[in-house]
Amino acid sequence: MIQDIAPLRLANEYRPAARPAAGDPVLYVRGQEVALRPTAAGDEAVAIALPRVGEPGVPAEGLTYLFGLGDEAWWLAPEQGGVEPLRPCVWVSNRTLRMEGRGPRATMYGIYTAVHLGGWYRANRYCGACGKPMEHHDALRALRCPDCGNLVFPRLNPAVIVCVCDPERERIVLTRYARGRYAPIDALVAGFVEIGETIEDCVRREVREELGLEVKNIRYYKSQPWGVAGDILSGYWADVDGDPTLHMDATELGRAVWAGPDEIPGQPDDYSLTNEMMCLWRDEHRRDER
Repeated sequence: MIQDIAPLRLANEYRPAARPAAGDPVLYVRGQEVALRPTAAGDEAVAIALPRVGEPGVPAEGLTYLFGLGDEAWWLAPEQGGVEPLRPCVWVSNRTLRMEGRGPRATMYGIYTAVHLGGWYRANRYCGACGKPMEHHDALRALRCPDCGNLVFPRLNPAVIVCVCDPERERIVLTRYARGRYAPIDALVAGFVEIGETIEDCVRREVREELGLEVKNIRYYKSQPWGVAGDILSGYWADVDGDPTLHMDATELGRAVWAGPDEIPGQPDDYSLTNEMMCLWRDEHRRDER
């Protein structure tokens, strides 16, 4: 998965006393886009070239510390990433980077996390309680209102990924989104946890809403941070309970099918929890490997 970058580590501890050093990456964030410097065609070693402290026009002041990645500290450009980067940088979406396989994985993980944090900083420039400008907390990864004392921490959106299994027939449900750039890619049932809902109830509701199925034997597998939507994803296995006939929600999905081990190609990369679960089930149930 995207966070599997050992022996490197994304050190997300907040360091308010940190200072930028020459060569540190500086992230300009605009929605799901980051600013990159052009690279030579076919130069895989620098497929993602981030602006860096010390380069012409890149500020060394007014930066916000994001996290450590390997031996480098990553920084958010001034104004919560809202300023335009200097030429010749260009805006590139994290989805484009993923679909083009630009990598490397550790850099992609850093970009996904920077997009998450950059969006949070930008969305909380003003206090939601009194409207005054927010300030950085002097010790915590938080924003504080100097007028009313309102304290805001980074937002995490809990969500689930569900691999719905039919053990008797040795098959799982593959889905595809109804629209968007990832619509051609196989996926699993997914959705956000609602207020007042347990994660297990979210699993049941999402499967019921998207597929028209009931499930039982809900089992936790693994979790994953996913900065594209500010998620913390929890992966679950669940067995179909009763009638396995699919009743797809066409507003959410473009396809939903039962698939056996030989009908699961997997996703183009191994970044996602969804892909790991699909491929794990496939590899464990392939008859020719038993």
